[in-house]
Amino acid sequence: MASTPFMRPPIIDSTYQVGDPVEANCDHDKGKERVKGWLKGTVVQVDSKLIAVQFKENVYLTDGWMVPDHILWYPTDSPNLRVKAKGS
Repeated sequence: MASTPFMRPPIIDSTYQVGDPVEANCDHDKGKERVKGWLKGTVVQVDSKLIAVQFKENVYLTDGWMVPDHILWYPTDSPNLRVKAKGS
């Protein structure tokens, strides 16, 4: 695949790094019920627009489909993603 030409490389200024523990507001399994709430995950990829978070629990898309690889993508400025609080 050909690369896109640019005059200077994009500056990626993200507060998230690969391996960071985070909390994401998403649909997930809690016990035997599906709930919407904050769930602990790990950042697995960061680019200039999106952050990929992987979870140990089953997570679901808004329309109810389970995500088989347990990875959800969030915009870098998403209100549904936050740095995991220390000690929680």
